[in-house]
Amino acid sequence: MRWNVSTVLLLGFATAALAAKVDPVCQHGGLAIRGYDAVAYHQQSQPVKGSSQFSYSWRGATWLFANAENRNRFQADPERYAPQYGGYCAYAVSKGRTASIDPEAWTIVDGKLYLNYSKGVQKKWEQDVPGNIVKADKNWPDLHK
Repeated sequence: MRWNVSTVLLLGFATAALAAKVDPVCQHGGLAIRGYDAVAYHQQSQPVKGSSQFSYSWRGATWLFANAENRNRFQADPERYAPQYGGYCAYAVSKGRTASIDPEAWTIVDGKLYLNYSKGVQKKWEQDVPGNIVKADKNWPDLHK
């Protein structure tokens, strides 16, 4: 294959785009977890849509909660309740990438919330949760700002 200036520049831009680091929290319209209540996953063992009436700003994103009690719990200890890897798809992070999430595709492991792109991707994640966590923990620092 012969390389010309256009090809080299195109590859350079593609590499730069792939190397771009993401925000520390995955946001959709400024909302973390697509507006779902991070505390509800832990307290109610299910995804619950949050309300703008009970919001909190943390790490550059707006977090919504179903009630004041959940918002207050999060404010007191956000690291405990926030999803791992800034709320990006845990399986994607284990592969060295980032991807959006479906709030319905979730799991809690050792008290930590992990989200996935879809329920189909979640099935792949579940094939080796401990191994995927080790890989994602290693990859995450290089993926975000």
